[in-house]
Amino acid sequence: MILLNRLQKIFRIRESHTSVRTELVAGLTSFMTVAYIIAVNGAILRNAGMPYEALIIATVLCCLIGCLFMAFWANSPLIVIPGMGDNAFFVFTLVISFGLSWQQALAAVFVAGTVFLLTAVTRWADHLSRSIPHSMMKAMTAGIGLFIAFLGLKNGGVIVASEGTLVTLANLGDPYALTTIATLALALPLFLRNVKGSLLITIIAGTGIGWLLGIVDFSDLRDFGFSFGGYEQLFLALDFSGMGSFPFWTAVFSLSMIIIFQNMGTQLGMLPDQSKFRRSFQANALSVMSAGLLGCSPMTTAAEGGTGIASGGRTGLTSLTTGLLFVPALFLIPLFKVIPNSAIAPVLVIVGCLMVMSAKDIRFDDFTEAFPAYLMMAVMPLSFSIANGMALGFIAYPLLKLATGRRQDVSVTMYVIAGFFLLYFLLGAL
Repeated sequence: MILLNRLQKIFRIRESHTSVRTELVAGLTSFMTVAYIIAVNGAILRNAGMPYEALIIATVLCCLIGCLFMAFWANSPLIVIPGMGDNAFFVFTLVISFGLSWQQALAAVFVAGTVFLLTAVTRWADHLSRSIPHSMMKAMTAGIGLFIAFLGLKNGGVIVASEGTLVTLANLGDPYALTTIATLALALPLFLRNVKGSLLITIIAGTGIGWLLGIVDFSDLRDFGFSFGGYEQLFLALDFSGMGSFPFWTAVFSLSMIIIFQNMGTQLGMLPDQSKFRRSFQANALSVMSAGLLGCSPMTTAAEGGTGIASGGRTGLTSLTTGLLFVPALFLIPLFKVIPNSAIAPVLVIVGCLMVMSAKDIRFDDFTEAFPAYLMMAVMPLSFSIANGMALGFIAYPLLKLATGRRQDVSVTMYVIAGFFLLYFLLGAL
């Protein structure tokens, strides 16, 4: 009874017209929808050369701390996890495209998180939201969705390299491709029927299918328990030695653009109580900074957390419950290690589709809005670079407006952004 009263007081449960039971159920619901990130985030980030087991620990710790920020700083039901798209941007843009080491990329995450926080505590958030065209924000989301879907099909063995056509469809009799397709066929009806934890169920079922097809070996399962051994490779591993280079600041600028706008849009669209936006936004920024320190890609407000809000979550008790439920995953690291890419690939394909759906809000009836958005969405997957797609889209936008005598449609901020990305291409050609 004492604990119940304490929770009522801390999270102002009655003032929010909810109950402790409702908040706990909402937290459990949110966890079921976002738990897949524990396996998926590590699977993507290890492409940067980061140790997989340590990544699972970093992911869990960042989810816990991010949700604690939401709970106690913002009293918000929003859930914070490593962003899908942000993790791909970390690996394939910051590390592979810009040539940063993953340690330097972690430093870029921390600095971008600092920029995010400065934006969140000042009026810059309102200014930026008015300066960036709506079509550009939606195109960024849709383009990253196409990139993630392509990554999933590639990692799942469905799309393979081809000398004649660059890429082609794999032999569908291949066990990796077959596992991906069978798992996707199972995932889609679960997702469409709004089964709670459908993406988590998908990964578990895909691992079982992979075992039946001979690509998973459960004999490797051993030593269930928890140890921080190996995590020291990621903890406080951020390296600021690249701060004097142009690629580092290009990384910070690009990453800041993505995390600020995607979280602003997500939070404003999900929060039941808009008065909690400012502190929720600040909690998100703090979680990004902590990710850089703990060895993880940027944290984002999870759209999947909307399931908890739909279940009645209104306060920070929802996010606290979700955060605490991540902790037991630390004892299941050997299980995560046997999950094949083919079990994770369908999740990437589905999440990619959800992100691509934002393209419906682009003004395709206006060519000066449609073409830069289209260019951004096309170039991201085709060049295998989120940054290149962003750059070409933001350069094309003011050029088309100027060519059609519509200078008034372009803010000064947009000209600055376009100039920065033009400089990015020019220096890259030297």
